[in-house]
Amino acid sequence: MLDRRDFLRLSAAGASLVTPAATLAQPAPPPGVEPARFGAATVRDIARELSRKPYAAPANDLPAPFNNLAYDQYVGIRMRPEAALWAGEGLAFVVEPLHRGAAFWQTTTVHVVENGLARPLGYDPAAFDFGRLTPPARLPALGFSGLRILRVRQDGPPVETALFQGASTFRAVARGQNSGVMARALAIATAEPKGEQFPYFPALWIERPAAAAPALTLHALLDSESVTGAYRFTLRPGDATVVDVEATLFPRVALDHVGLAPMQATSLFGPLDRRRADDPRAAVYEVSGLQMETGAGEYVWRPVSNRESLQISSFVDQNPKRFGLVQRERDFDRFFDDDQHWELRPTLLVEPIGEWGAGGVQLVEIPADSEANDNVIAYWRPKAPLAAGAEIALAYRQIWCWDPPEPPPLAIATLSRSGRIGATRRRRFIVEFTGPVFADPPADLRADVTAQPGAITLVRTFLARERKRMRVVFDLDPAQLPACELRLVLVAGGKPLTETWLYRWTTQ
Repeated sequence: MLDRRDFLRLSAAGASLVTPAATLAQPAPPPGVEPARFGAATVRDIARELSRKPYAAPANDLPAPFNNLAYDQYVGIRMRPEAALWAGEGLAFVVEPLHRGAAFWQTTTVHVVENGLARPLGYDPAAFDFGRLTPPARLPALGFSGLRILRVRQDGPPVETALFQGASTFRAVARGQNSGVMARALAIATAEPKGEQFPYFPALWIERPAAAAPALTLHALLDSESVTGAYRFTLRPGDATVVDVEATLFPRVALDHVGLAPMQATSLFGPLDRRRADDPRAAVYEVSGLQMETGAGEYVWRPVSNRESLQISSFVDQNPKRFGLVQRERDFDRFFDDDQHWELRPTLLVEPIGEWGAGGVQLVEIPADSEANDNVIAYWRPKAPLAAGAEIALAYRQIWCWDPPEPPPLAIATLSRSGRIGATRRRRFIVEFTGPVFADPPADLRADVTAQPGAITLVRTFLARERKRMRVVFDLDPAQLPACELRLVLVAGGKPLTETWLYRWTTQ
């Protein structure tokens, strides 16, 4: 279900898209069109050929009233359950093509693949319930803006497990979750002054699964001014929903700022950032921080927050093992939001497949005054640029989950707070770590805290054995500095007992 917040943030993305080639942006042909052969290389061949042609953006031909719909009008347009793809056929999935409307004016042609043949789905207005909207009596073939994938249940109606709509964004959820963090196929020039480029999916191909098969495969063509691409998504929903992604990119031009496996989420305010003190809710964020396991085997936790000014952090690495935006707070009382339920939002982890070489996990924190804005973005940025005319293959696994299936083997940071000390510029930080080691910690356990630049003036630890937790309280004296990089880890016997906690304090 597309709630108001999703509509606003997807509309913001859709309104600024780089759009696909005109020949690929037409509505799907009507039923009866001759099916085309489809194989493992079909989308890759299309993307390669498209990359050799000049980019051409189509005109926005979405007619009234669909080109100017309010939220209530747009979400009122739903495909009738009986019209959904594979409805009543005993499969584990049904698929609902999504109507075009509002900012979702770009056409995404949806194909169904069966027995090695692909056929485009035709648009039929009778398949949709338009709610309170009264459409014209005679509608042209408006086409689709994406699709929704629903998992069939034995004890109730199908539930949404994934959605592909708006630029190259898509999302998935684990069982029982609300939608939250979103993924993108590719990020280009994110947060650069010249402006970001948003690639788009002009066409999708969805393979008919075998009866009761637990996995669904979807292919996507990517297009933009700078690059085309072929994507293959294999979706396995469950207590943790796994999406295996295989992609081949075809740059039209040399690209020196590309984000692989990008993801985005909202952080409006929390214990580290309480600028919205007059909000009745205790906190508003759908991810707590960025979790990383580096190629060298270090476990890193970087809380995220809503900043006063744009902040870009790069964590240099070689062949990363895992990274993602994680929601560690599952207690409703930390939020007090009966509408959004931030504690039910998914964690998204990415596990690269194969060696990704040198580069860094890049974290972008953007000032935001609305929870509809995805102001936290994370992705892998390769050190080497992508050459024009090259073919770059990559693969990775996404895990949409409640908790990481392979949590760090060390104690983790479960709470981070900060605040000013009196009328000074000094700041106090409280970081709480949780793990079995604190039931009987080593005698030589100590907190290793540093600030670069700046000075740490006080460090204290408080142990709660019965809760298997330890709090570290430390004070930062930034003097007149505008920013300080903070690092904290609990050690004993010369080895870390916790993941490494990192944070950038800024005056802006």
